[in-house]
This record gives sequence, C-alpha cells and structure tokens, in this order.
Amino acid sequence: MAVPPKRNDGALHTNFDVDYVINYRFSSTGKKVVPALRPLSHVFLVEKSEAESKFAELISALNDVGLLTEVRNSDNCAVLVFVKVASNTHLKAEVYRSRVQDWLCGVRTAAPEKELNSNLDNEPITEAERLRLVYLLITKPRNEGGAGITPKSGAWEAVESIFALHDHTFNKAWIKDLTLKTFLDTKDLTEIRNRFGEKIAFYFSFLQSYFLALTFPAVFGFSSWVLLGSYSPFYAIVNALWCVGFTEYWRKQEMDLAVQWGVRGVSKIQRKRAAFRHEGEIKDPVTGEEVKIYSPFKRLSWQLLQVPFAIAAAAILGSLIATCFGIEIFISEVYDGPFKSYLLQTFLPTIILTTVMPTLSTLLTGFAARLTDFENYETSDAHEAAMVQKIFVLNFITSYLPIFLTAFVYVPFAQIIVPHLDIFQLTVKPFAEDEKQTTAPKVDFQINPDRLMKQVIYFTVTAQIVNFALEIIVPYVKRTVFKKVKQVKASQAVKRGGGDVISTADDDPEEAKFLARVRSEAELGVYDVTSDFREMIVQFGYLSLFSVVWPLTACSFLINNWIELRGDALKIAIESQRPVPWRADSIGPWLDALGFLAWLGSLSSAALVFLFNGDHLGTGGHPSDIKAWGLLLTMFFAEHIYLAVQLGVRKALSKIDSPGMQKERAERFLVRKQYVEKIKGQKATEKAASSGIAPGEKISRSTPEDEARESTLGGHGTPSERFWQRQRGQAETIAIGCQYISKGALSETKKDK
Repeated sequence: MAVPPKRNDGALHTNFDVDYVINYRFSSTGKKVVPALRPLSHVFLVEKSEAESKFAELISALNDVGLLTEVRNSDNCAVLVFVKVASNTHLKAEVYRSRVQDWLCGVRTAAPEKELNSNLDNEPITEAERLRLVYLLITKPRNEGGAGITPKSGAWEAVESIFALHDHTFNKAWIKDLTLKTFLDTKDLTEIRNRFGEKIAFYFSFLQSYFLALTFPAVFGFSSWVLLGSYSPFYAIVNALWCVGFTEYWRKQEMDLAVQWGVRGVSKIQRKRAAFRHEGEIKDPVTGEEVKIYSPFKRLSWQLLQVPFAIAAAAILGSLIATCFGIEIFISEVYDGPFKSYLLQTFLPTIILTTVMPTLSTLLTGFAARLTDFENYETSDAHEAAMVQKIFVLNFITSYLPIFLTAFVYVPFAQIIVPHLDIFQLTVKPFAEDEKQTTAPKVDFQINPDRLMKQVIYFTVTAQIVNFALEIIVPYVKRTVFKKVKQVKASQAVKRGGGDVISTADDDPEEAKFLARVRSEAELGVYDVTSDFREMIVQFGYLSLFSVVWPLTACSFLINNWIELRGDALKIAIESQRPVPWRADSIGPWLDALGFLAWLGSLSSAALVFLFNGDHLGTGGHPSDIKAWGLLLTMFFAEHIYLAVQLGVRKALSKIDSPGMQKERAERFLVRKQYVEKIKGQKATEKAASSGIAPGEKISRSTPEDEARESTLGGHGTPSERFWQRQRGQAETIAIGCQYISKGALSETKKDK
C-alpha cells in the first residue's frame, strides 16, 4: 500500500535511524517555591547540578541495556536524547527472546526455530515489533532487563516524554491511499498493524467492519423512513437483530484477527505498571520466583466504591441535565414573551451545558482516575480496563440521558411536570413583560410532538459534526496559531537582544531541518485510541437505543464514519506523536459495552414502539394512558427474543470456518506432525511395520512351535513371550489365519453331507 521511505537528506525522508527520542526537561524552577533567604542563583546552581546528575544517570542507564544515544538542544530548557539499538545482533536477540516468550505463554502455537537467523528470515521483523521492543528496553524495570525509564514518575520526573519519530514518507502515502479508497482491505489493515501495532490495527479493523455493516441498516432505514415512518415495529425488530448480529460477528472477527496476527492470548503477557505499590513479596509455589503482591481485599474495597461513584455521577450529571432540560421545556413550552427564540437557541440551556458540563465531566473523570489509581492494579491492561468502565458510565449519562428524559419523562408525564416549571421564572424574568408570559398553563397543555425526533437528529447529526471539528480542525488551528505566536515572540526577543538561548544555534546544517521537525513533534500530544473507541461505542448506542425514532440514523453514521476513519488517520499522522505500537488481542472492555448497548437497545426500542407507534404523540403527557402491564410485557418479550437470537447467532457463527481458524488448525497439525516425527523417526516406523518374516517367505508351522517347545524344555521365556513367538510377522499371521478358515469351511461341508 505504502511507498517505502526513501533515504536522503530531506527532513521528511529520513529519521537518521533514530528509534526513539527522549524529551528531557532540565529546568524545574517554575515548579518549586524559592525560599526568601536563599539567593536565586544558588537555587539555579543546585538545580543545574541535579539536572546534570540525572542526565548522566539517564545516559548510563540507556547504554547499560545496549542502546546508543545522541543529544541535541531543544526549546524551553530541554534537551532531546536520540536513542537507537547499538547493534543489529542485539535487536535480533531481543526479538528472538520475545518470540520464545510468546511461545512459552501460549501466544504462538509452534516454537520458534532454534536457529536465530533462520527464524528471522522466515518471519522478518516488522517496524512495530522493533519499536515496541526498543520501548520496552527503555521503560522495563532493571530487574527485567530494561533501563527503567518511566516518564513523569518516580526518579524520572524530568523525562517529559518518550516518542518515536513519524515516517512522513509513509504517512503521506498512507493518507493519500486512504482518501482514494472506499474500503480498507486485508493488506491495508496488515500495513497498519506492522506500522502502529495491533492495538491501533484493531481499532481501524473495528471501524472498517462497523462501516461495512452500517450499509444494511442505512439502506433499510431509508426504506423504512419512506415507507413505514418512525416508530415502526418492523424496523425495531430488524434493527435489534442487526445489533445482535454485528456484536456477535465482531466477537468472532476479533478472535480471527488475533490468530491471523499471531497475538491470540497476548493479554497473558501483560505489562507491569511502574506505579504499582506492592505490600510484600512471596515465593510463587509453582515457579519459585519472588512475586510482588497486593491484598485483593483492599483492592476489592476500593472497587466497591465504583457503585457509589456511579450513583454520584448519575446524580450530579443527571441533575445538571435535568435542570437544563427543565429550563428548555419552560422556555419552549411555557414562556411566551420577547426573545423566546433567542433565549432558547443561544442563551439557555446551551450556555449552561457548555460551561458547566465540561467542568463537571473533567472533575468526575479526574476522580475516576484517582479511584482507579487507588485500586492499584499490577498491570497496565487491568488498569486501563477499570478506567474504561468508569469512563463508559460517565459517557452513558452525558450522551443518552437527555433523550431518555424526553422519551420516558417529558412525554408520559408532561401534564404533571410542566405546571410546576414556574420555578424557572427567574431565568427569563428580566425579559418578560408581565407574569402571564411566565405562568405555566394549568389545562389544555399540548406537548411538542417533534421534540424527541429533533433531539435524536441533533445527537446523531449535529453533534457528530461538532465532535469532528473539535477533534481534528480545532487542534490543527490551535497548533498553527501557537506556532505562529511562538515564532513572533522569538523574533521579537532576538530584536531586543534578550530572551532565551536559541535552540537552533548549535544545529549542524545537515541536521537543521530534521531537528526542527523533531522539536515540532515533541510538542504534539499523545494519541489515545481509547477516546476513539469510546466515540464509536457511544455512536453504536444511539443506533441501538433510539434509531427507531429516526430511521435515517444509520445513513448519518455511514457518511460520518467514512470521514472519521480518514480523520483518525490524519490525527495519528499529523496531530499526535507517533504512538507506541502496543499489542492487543481484542478491543478489550469495549466489546462488553457493545453487548450491553445491544441488549439495552432491544428494551428501549420495544418501549418506544409501544409508547409512540400510531400517532407519534405517545400518551400526550397523560400518564394514566400508559398501560404498564403492556409496556412491561413488551419489554419482557423483546429481551427474551434478544437473548434467544443472540444464542442462535453465536452458535451459528461458531460453525462457520474462517481464515484465522484455518491457520490455527494448520499450525497445530504441523506441530503434532513434527512432534511425532521427532519422537519416532520414519526409519523406525518402517522397520516396525515390516518386522518379522517377509511376505514371500514360506511358512512352516513346525518352526515356531519347535522354537517354543525348545524354549519351554530349556526353561527359557515366560508364557507371554512364548505366546507371541508362535507367529512372526503379519504374513505368517495371515497365512495361518487362512489355514484355520480353510479347515473350518471344510469341516462345515462334511457336516452338511
């Protein structure tokens, strides 16, 4: 797919064989309080001494694990340490050691060949594999063979970041290739895996599979919109079946990809967290190794706090959303004074949500992160999974609660709620001309029948566009503006003859453009694939839960996701530092979230159809019109149909063969075959099969019997041995058997006569 990088002096066409760059920031004066009695120059000297000592320790630690280093100046009191593997032999040894570990942990079916070079010739080192292993050499603890460099933690707070350099030649060809293609094929996904690792490859594979699967609900949804309209029972059933089918299909697909990419079960080889706080060490009863432990009961006590956390988050965010919801209902349905449309569209509740919601979400996310830290997981995968669960709860509330309030609170109970919305008079009192304009009607109130559909359209169309702009366009504009401001400030400082030492003053002309690019990449953010997964799972939830309200939902998502895939590629290639190519064997806890939303969607769609099918007005705000038994019975049957279909689809898919399963069977067969041939060679097998008397040899009954008799008379051998010595080889057994058959047949003939 991509053009291999060309080696020349252009800044975008060479990385000078650099594997990683360590951004070491040696100034910390801005973070420390300077005592009044100590001279500022003394503080600088102390910090300078500490910075030099830690820098020397950094270089020594890297060199001790076989890594070469070069240092160059950078901006804002920092230096850039360039790192590469000292020798190709060392890299090959690390790769081979990693592959042997995979085999020992069951990730690989077959053991790597004993000859190192032969193994690497048959399975060449990918760029992702090389970068991953070099990163582990830098960050692994020293007792595991690494340098123990952990950015922004422990003794390495001065290490701001560790990042690989982008291959801009590949990135340019990759982005161009994606823009010209409608679908990604297996080759494209394999290229992504070889460049960015399996974890990111799983995301692009999921997004591609989701995009392809959306073609059916998009076509069917458009047809339903034209022919059946909203709240169609037929559409609800088909959409629920599609959600089940896609979830189970992806469950099988990710397993198949894990086998094809050779990472099935790789989660068993988990990365240890540097922040893990152990309480003691014990000897493993199986391996005899010293292992660090943390009380599972303490961890459980912290994990149980997830329940009150979820309840508190739902209460806080729910209260805010409900308040804004009430204000919006009051202005749109009750208030009848000046500036009504202005207040509704630009003032309230938009301002409240855009100012308060991000702050609350940030605080709750920070609390979730702290709670996850207190749970003190030993591995990075377990820590990430626990964090994802909490983030999913927060996103579930902020994404779906407004629509749930409209569908299951506003519509059924409007006649009870709206008369009590006078409490929101203060929000519009400065604009009202008299009290009548802010008084809720006590009778003859009519709900807005289009409100629910407009909300669904906003979240599935408008919000997707806004999110794309915030995710791709805004960061690019900010980065461009800040870069320009920085250049202007630097030029003004030079004109004034002051300012900081220019970082480019010592640059070699041959390296100048390259170093400028590296300094630019050092300022980029870190790409987080979890946020992209979250976005797609939340989107799937809208389709599963509420698309029965607006069947064109899938059409919107189909268009959005084609753009989203290219936008995420741009984000990786341009807006972020090159991600560490971590391995993974699935999409992790997001699969459980997918299954949960599919299940909840079967209940939500059934309830919406029951309430709104017909006149689309539901109960018209009269809760007495709701037949509770009918609603519960509908949801009960919908859930059980969902579970039955899920079981059937999972069973059917398990019977279907796939490339990954075929590869696994072939590897296991080859292993068994090689093992048998190794234990029992071909020559030994042939000798055992042809032992005894040759097929053409004449059979003499007396010979074995004479030998047996002689053995008996001589007192040699056991009865068992003498029993097995009477017939030697298959030919004699066949001949004697035929004699017995012939004699028996002759005897029966005589009896008949």
